[in-house]
Amino acid sequence: MKYKWLRSAMLTLVAGTALTACSTGETEKNSAEEDKVSIVTSFYPMYEFASQVAGDRADITMMVGGGDDPHHYEPSAKDVATVNEADLFVYSSPEMEFWTESLFETVENDDLKIVSAAEGVNQSAHSEEDHDHTEGESAGEVKIASVAEHYHSGDMAELTAKVEGNTTLDHWHWYTRSDESADWEAVPNEFGSELSYLVLDENFEVKAELYGEDHEVLTESEPVTITVDNHEDEGEEAHDHESEEAHDQEGEATETGEDVVVAGLAGHYHTGDAVTIVAETEIKVSEWQWSTRKSDETEWSVISDQTTEQFTGEAVSGGLEIQGVGLDAEGNEVVNTGTIEIIVDDHENEDPHSWLDPVLVQEQVDAIRDALIEIDPEGEEVYTANAADFNERLQGLDQEFQEAFEGAENRVFVVQHQAFGYIAERYDLEQIAVGGLSTEVEPSPSRIAEIGTLVEEYEVPVIYYQQGSDSSIAQTIASETGTETAVLHDLESLSEELQAENLGYIEAMEQNIESLKLSIK
Repeated sequence: MKYKWLRSAMLTLVAGTALTACSTGETEKNSAEEDKVSIVTSFYPMYEFASQVAGDRADITMMVGGGDDPHHYEPSAKDVATVNEADLFVYSSPEMEFWTESLFETVENDDLKIVSAAEGVNQSAHSEEDHDHTEGESAGEVKIASVAEHYHSGDMAELTAKVEGNTTLDHWHWYTRSDESADWEAVPNEFGSELSYLVLDENFEVKAELYGEDHEVLTESEPVTITVDNHEDEGEEAHDHESEEAHDQEGEATETGEDVVVAGLAGHYHTGDAVTIVAETEIKVSEWQWSTRKSDETEWSVISDQTTEQFTGEAVSGGLEIQGVGLDAEGNEVVNTGTIEIIVDDHENEDPHSWLDPVLVQEQVDAIRDALIEIDPEGEEVYTANAADFNERLQGLDQEFQEAFEGAENRVFVVQHQAFGYIAERYDLEQIAVGGLSTEVEPSPSRIAEIGTLVEEYEVPVIYYQQGSDSSIAQTIASETGTETAVLHDLESLSEELQAENLGYIEAMEQNIESLKLSIK
C-alpha cells in the first residue's frame, strides 16, 4: 500500500510538472509574440526590405497584395485598424502611394512611426516632440487670415493660412468642428494654404496645420470661429445687400453660374480619388441633371442616377469636367453650374520606382534600420547586422549590373511602361518607353508608330513589358517590327513563380539583368 501511494504521488508530481512546463512554455511563446514589433508595409519592395532588416523580431504585414495597383490602392477599414495597432508603417513615397495621404488622416495612432523609404525620412507621425525635425525648416506661428466679422448661410468662407519663419513647406491640412466640445474633423482634399468652405446655418471653428515631409505636424494655428448671422430681423433686402458686401470683402466664391455656388471642390485630385461637390442655389430646383466628360472629350455623358444637388464621382487620369443643370417641375432649365473642372495631378513627371536601383535601396534599408532601432533599442545589434548583410548583397547586385553591361555598344532598351528609369540612369543605359509613368493612360497610335521607327533605327531586338501587366501593346509593336517580347520585373508585386520558389528581390533583379542582356550587347 505504501508503494502504491508513493507511485501515485510521483505520477501526480510528474504530471503537475509537465502541465506547469507546458503552461510556462505557452506563456513565454505568447509573451514573445506580444514583444515583437508590429510593422505594416505598403507593397512588396517595402515588405521585402523591412523583412530583411527586422528578421524574427517583428510581425510584418503587406497592405497591397498581388493584382492590386499600389498607385491607386484604397485602404479598407481593416487596413486602417491594422495600422492603428502598428508600431511602424513603411511606404515608398507620396508620389508612389497616393493613398497614404488620406490614410494618415484617418489613422489615430500617436505612437506610430512612419518611414518614407524613398525619401530616406525617419520621423514620428503626429508627435509633438518631433515637430522641428525637418532639416533646414523653421516654421513659426500660424495665423488664419481673411476671416470676416460674420457670414451668411450659403457664403463661401475664403481663408488663408500664413506661417511665420523660414520654410518652403506648403503641405496643409484643414480641420473644422462645431465648438470646443466637439472633435476636429479633417476637411477632405484640401492640402494648400487657402481654403474655400461653404458656410451653413451654424457657427463653427476652423484650424490649419502645416505638415513636414514625413507627414508630421510642424505647427498649427489657433482655432478661429466662423460666425453665422443671417439678420433675420432686418429683412431680405438687408440680407442681400450685406451678403454682396461680404463676398466683396472675402473674395470670389466658387461660382460657376450666375445663381449657383459649387461647394466641396478641391484644388486638385489624384486618379481614383472620390469627387463630391454640392450645387447651392436659392432658385427652386425640382431635379438636377449631372453630366461628365474627360478633359480631352467634347461630348457630355449624362449621369442618370444622380438627380440631387450633390454629385459624387471619381477623378480620372487626365482630368474631368462636370456640369450640373437644375430643372423645374416641367423639366425646364432654371440654373446651370457651367463647366466645373476637376484637376488631376498624378505627379506624372516624378518617377517613383527608386526601389529598382540597388544603390538607392541601401539608403532605404538604412532608414528602416534606424526606425526599428528607435522603436526597439534592444534589437539594435540584430537590426544593424541584418541591414549590413542585406546591403552587402545589394552591393553584390550592383556589381553584377555593372559587369553585365560594361563595354556594351547598344545601350538602348524599349519598355511598355516607363518604370525602369532608375536602372537606366544608374548603369548608363537609355530607356525608350512606349507609354508614360502612368499605367492608366494608353499610348496614342502616333506614339506607337514613333516607337516602331525607333526600334528600327536602334535595331532593338526585344520589346519589354512588366511582369503581371497586359502585354498587348508590346506584342503589337513586336509583331509590326519583327522583334521579340520579354519580361522585366518592376517588383510592384512578386510573381507567383518567384514566390513558389521562395525567391525575392535579389533574384528578381538578377532575372532583370539576364533579360536586359537580350538588348544591351
